[in-house]
Amino acid sequence: MRELDGLEYVRPAEIEARSFQIIGEELGAHSFAPGEELVVKRVIHTTADFDYARTLRFTAKAVTQGVAALAAGATVVTDTTMVAAGINKRVLGSLGGTVRTFIGDADVAAEARERGVTRSAIAMERAMALEGPLVFAIGNAPTALARLARLLGESSAPDVQLVIGVPVGFVNVVESKELMLATPVESIVAVGRKGGSNVAAAIVNALLYQASDDRRE
Repeated sequence: MRELDGLEYVRPAEIEARSFQIIGEELGAHSFAPGEELVVKRVIHTTADFDYARTLRFTAKAVTQGVAALAAGATVVTDTTMVAAGINKRVLGSLGGTVRTFIGDADVAAEARERGVTRSAIAMERAMALEGPLVFAIGNAPTALARLARLLGESSAPDVQLVIGVPVGFVNVVESKELMLATPVESIVAVGRKGGSNVAAAIVNALLYQASDDRRE
């Protein structure tokens, strides 16, 4: 066994495979469907937090519909550039998909100031005008998730195939997730306070790997 700086040397290509093996062993028995299990494992791989095996909620067709949308070249809408940065754009692009984020647009900021609301809320309104299929990945702003839930409740929104709702924090976070789960739209939500941009990106990537020929866990 080789060592490097006192640690067992593991080749980079082996690290992820060994990590997922460990996750599977520690996760133990569960009731997740196979596609859901892959999502949960990738989130745990990203966070080293097994609480997500308890807090991630999947609606009935969330994984199958999300995978199908991504395979069909869906646009992934994110609430922050950090979520967008974590998405595997090579795989997404190979399927014909793109990432859109409106939070930094000058006209979004101007309208938010004029109306006295957050940029995140305005960004969701802009995103709803996009042609589908659409997959939303919300990892930071509860106001984005709450506005999206309200918009989805007001229209049938046939182009929105999946919402990933995992904002993190202490103010309006739990409530925004409850609002999302109350809509008829397929969703993957991390109930409670935990979440984050890295979690949102990990969920998108887990679905992308199922939609593509990528042979990762």
